[in-house]
Amino acid sequence: MGSETPTAFFNKTYEEALALMVEAKEYLEGRENDDGGLLLDLDRLRLSREAMRVTARLTQIMAWLFVQKGVFVGELTRAEAAREPYTLSGQEMCAPDDPDHGRGLPAKMVDLLDRSHRLYVRVSRLDQLVRRQAR
Repeated sequence: MGSETPTAFFNKTYEEALALMVEAKEYLEGRENDDGGLLLDLDRLRLSREAMRVTARLTQIMAWLFVQKGVFVGELTRAEAAREPYTLSGQEMCAPDDPDHGRGLPAKMVDLLDRSHRLYVRVSRLDQLVRRQAR
């Protein structure tokens, strides 16, 4: 991202990711147990799987944003940030958007899935841009 990307954009994306992470944490610590008690066994299993997916997305996003911050403050070069292990990972778990992911799940989990997916896709595009610019 470097000097060509305004810090306001980075800060906005970071704040969005952090707020979503806090929201997911609060839901997963409290409401999931309440909501999970109302679900059938198979749906409870799906709830756990999708909770892991939300957590993985947000973890990968935050890690990528911290790397970009490192580039911005000069701790890493753009070329370093465009190589493993600094690129956005977890595509197999994080990128798929299953149209049935919400079936049988509480509305709040569906909302977290949708919002974390949109953010992951957006950050994935930024990661691809960073990689192209570093070539």
